[in-house]
Amino acid sequence: MDNNSEAMNGKRKSLHEFVVEDINGDSFDLSNLKGKKVMVVNTASKCGLTPQYEELEALYKKYGSEKFTIIAFPSNDFMGQEPGSDQDILTFCKKNYGVTFPIMSKVKVKGRSKCEVYEFLTSQSLNGLEDSDVKWNFQKYLIDENGFLEKVISPRVSPTDPEIIAWLTK
Repeated sequence: MDNNSEAMNGKRKSLHEFVVEDINGDSFDLSNLKGKKVMVVNTASKCGLTPQYEELEALYKKYGSEKFTIIAFPSNDFMGQEPGSDQDILTFCKKNYGVTFPIMSKVKVKGRSKCEVYEFLTSQSLNGLEDSDVKWNFQKYLIDENGFLEKVISPRVSPTDPEIIAWLTK
């Protein structure tokens, strides 16, 4: 049986199977997010879309609770727009946007050395939904309460877009 068949027969992976490193260097077990909807977003500090941090924080403040969270994965994969260290990124996000949602350690989101979470998010054989490429900073992956990928949202779409709000509130 190939991976695609396994994914389609209920053996697809879940976001909850991964443990990642947060921006402070601590382990962040994504299984702790069971029962919550999750928006996974790759971020950058020097991008034209960086002001989306403000919208992400507003979304998190409004809906972030026992039922929803945002997980940011800083990445320097697009035109070197996230050149800083984890500490630089954390300072930037808190000082400029008051970010309180979880931020992970900087990762690769494309190419041969992409991190495991982004392998899962971008590969139908793992996520059971679709293949996708991370097109730019601030691409959004919407994950259901069971850790399964439900939707991929373009980087240019605002985090507060009606489509995202509808997903959050359904």
